Amino acid sequence: MDLGSTIRQLKDEKKRLDRLIASLERMLAEGRSPGGKKDAPRSRRGRKTMSERERREVSERMARYWSARRASKAAESPNRESPGGASGSRS
Repeated sequence: MDLGSTIRQLKDEKKRLDRLIASLERMLAEGRSPGGKKDAPRSRRGRKTMSERERREVSERMARYWSARRASKAAESPNRESPGGASGSRS
């Protein structure tokens, strides 16, 4: 095999690859996939931000929830002392 012929083939292959890479980079910059369709906009991941009104609603709802929990605990055992209470120490 002729060395000059091999070099010429490799240079032709390099040109072809350079054109292909440039084409793919243009598609990427335009936001297209190689299939020709536009990529779907990526959905945002992570925590959703809340407006001031939504935060206030959540706060009020949780305040009602914990108030009801405390009331139901108090109704279940009215004679129960608090943990670490005045019943004496363990020895």
